[in-house]
Amino acid sequence: MTSVDNHLRPAKVLAFLFVGLLCLTGCAEKGPEVVRLQGSIYGTGWSVTYLHDEQTPPEADIKAALLDAFDVVNRSMNTYDPSSSISRFNASPVGEPFELDWDFAYVFNEAKKINALSGGAYDVTLSPLLDLWGFGPNGPRLFPTEDAILAAKDNVGFEHFSWTPETRTLSKHREGVSLELSSIAKGYGVDLGADALDELGVRNFMLDIGGEIQLRGHSPRMTLWRIAVERPDKGGFGVQAAIEATDVGIATSGDYRNYFEHEGQLYSHVIDPRTGNPIRHDLVSVTVVHPSTTLADAWATALLVVGAEQAMDIAEKQRLAVYLVSRRQGEFVVFSTSAFEPYLATNVGDV
Repeated sequence: MTSVDNHLRPAKVLAFLFVGLLCLTGCAEKGPEVVRLQGSIYGTGWSVTYLHDEQTPPEADIKAALLDAFDVVNRSMNTYDPSSSISRFNASPVGEPFELDWDFAYVFNEAKKINALSGGAYDVTLSPLLDLWGFGPNGPRLFPTEDAILAAKDNVGFEHFSWTPETRTLSKHREGVSLELSSIAKGYGVDLGADALDELGVRNFMLDIGGEIQLRGHSPRMTLWRIAVERPDKGGFGVQAAIEATDVGIATSGDYRNYFEHEGQLYSHVIDPRTGNPIRHDLVSVTVVHPSTTLADAWATALLVVGAEQAMDIAEKQRLAVYLVSRRQGEFVVFSTSAFEPYLATNVGDV
């Protein structure tokens, strides 16, 4: 193995999709009060913007309900917490049935379905490869040899697990295999938070965790919510497109923020489990609109792995609303599925 440049280090999780809220102050004067709460969770930031009226609970109750919802994911799927369900499963002996909690079971089951539909491009058993390339919890490592990549790849795949959905029991067949749900768990946290707001009677809100979003009701302008998709530039933040929507989840995955350089070559944090290597194609950003932020989150990752042509093919077959950005000869080229067209705003100037 050769040493990796100092550029290989854990990168802060950045939101690839950001929000443009229009005339909050002016609109609030003419209609319901607009409230924004925010904080930190899952190694990134969360925020909720909602319209307050006489029936809306106090801010403290709303924040407490959201944090309780977010904590469900931490207790179940946080690999940095040794007491979480996923950490205890990863540490469990080979062959021992482990009963997953309901939330873990749902997320694992959905991830397994997307693995099959994506031809193996989406894989939550990817931890050995993430760790090898330095994108796991242990941080930077030596640049991997081909033998090391093949050895890690041997420990990746759903075939190394036995899953019984009826009893929510999971077991593993060999040492060295593990689960890592960060590519789907954040979206699930958004959905749980949105459900908590619904139960409190909050009807018009935008909930965001690190760029994964759930929209409900109407915006402060009494119109659809308007969301900006970030232009995938490494050096700055600009608007590539605008989405107008409600009652949907939105997630964006990109390879242009978290990467390292080795011998003049950039290596993305997005690993293709089928090859064991970081992706090397020209697709740099994928945005998915879906009723479930959980599934939008996972599909955005899956489609980024396969590249533009295959992503469009899969997305059309699955009737997914998808917006893709590729970088070709220094220029951005965009593609979108037919299901995405109703969400695409014609004017991005006022986002």
